[in-house]
Amino acid sequence: MSIFHSLNTTSSALTAQRFRMDVISSNMANIDTTRARLVDGEWEPYRRKTVTLQPKDGQFSNMLQAAVGKNKNNSAGNGVLVSKVQEDRETPFKSVYDPEHPDADDDGYIKMPNVDPLREMVNLMSATRSYEANVTVFNANKSMLMKALEIGK
Repeated sequence: MSIFHSLNTTSSALTAQRFRMDVISSNMANIDTTRARLVDGEWEPYRRKTVTLQPKDGQFSNMLQAAVGKNKNNSAGNGVLVSKVQEDRETPFKSVYDPEHPDADDDGYIKMPNVDPLREMVNLMSATRSYEANVTVFNANKSMLMKALEIGK
C-alpha cells in the first residue's frame, strides 16, 4: 500500500459524489419536461434518474475482515465507483389538469415527470454532506503527509 492510497480512496469518493450531484441537478432541471423521449409514437415525460455506488474492489465483509486483521490478502478499502445510472420506473408520472397545454390528453390532463423536488433536495444535501466530509478527510490526509515530510528535515 502506498502513502497515497488514502488520497486515491478519498478522491474516488469525491468523484462519485460529484457525479451524484450532477444527476440530481439534471433531475431538477427537467422537472417540467413533458417531452423527453418518443415511445411508440407518443412523447413520454422525463424519468427521474438514480445513481448506484459500489466499492471498487470486493465485498464489504472482505474489507472489514482485512481491516480487523483476520484476512491479510485484501486491503481495507480501495474506494468507490458509480456502478450504474438508472431511470426510476417504479414511481408513476404525475397527472396535472391543464387543458391549454399542447401535451394534454382528451380529458385535459398532462403527464408530468416523476421528479419530486423534496426528495431531490434531500438527496442533494446528502451528496453535498458526503462530499464535504470527504474533502475534510482529504485535507487531513494531506496534512498528515506534510507533517511526515517535515519530520525528515
